[in-house]
Amino acid sequence: MELKYKNILLKLSGEALMGKQKYGIDGEIVSYLAKEIKKAHDLNVNIGIVIGGGNIFRGVSESAKGMDRVSADYMGMLSTVINSLALQDALENIEVPTRVQTAIEMRQIAEPYIRRRAIRHLEKRRIVIFAAGTGSPYFTTDTAATLRASEINADIVIKATKVDGIYTADPFKTTTAHKFDKITYMDVLNKRLKVMDTTAISMCMDNKIPIIIFNIYKEDNIKNIVLGKKIGTIVEE
Repeated sequence: MELKYKNILLKLSGEALMGKQKYGIDGEIVSYLAKEIKKAHDLNVNIGIVIGGGNIFRGVSESAKGMDRVSADYMGMLSTVINSLALQDALENIEVPTRVQTAIEMRQIAEPYIRRRAIRHLEKRRIVIFAAGTGSPYFTTDTAATLRASEINADIVIKATKVDGIYTADPFKTTTAHKFDKITYMDVLNKRLKVMDTTAISMCMDNKIPIIIFNIYKEDNIKNIVLGKKIGTIVEE
């Protein structure tokens, strides 16, 4: 099968890991995500992954109220490391070689982020999970995803969500919401569509990296995206 995208950066929200729980990690959901990622990996796609930390940070958010923004951001970064280790374990349980690289050094559990080493892992058919965001406060994991995508020369950023693309309004709340099959970076910014934060969108625009927003809970979507099938909404020039 001919691939449309050989190098991808998958962005997962932390909430994607918690299933129907209020916070935390749902083992069955993580196992499902690992199997979906494996389908693309089996096609010889190079895969980098960035995961958010909302599912864990949500559980301590009450404690973080009134906290210094920088401290709270670092707590969020540590949450992404926990999620990354959970996904790594699920992937390796189904024999997918995986490395976790973290922007905050913690050598006992993960490699420090080194761009050349990450690229070498990808060349050796290992999935690389980039944890701890950018390593700096004030940046979201969306921005971390587009930064890492730029650094590893990804062909595309694919962002997993619970909806099947970008809509004019929340489709769960507005029955008349219209779905875009394709939209430009500038339209996303001008219409203030809550796809990714503006820094992330601007970085993809500057580096000409398209973004696909898709429903992670529909089986084979990741596989179908790399094969070039029309899934979700694509954001490009």
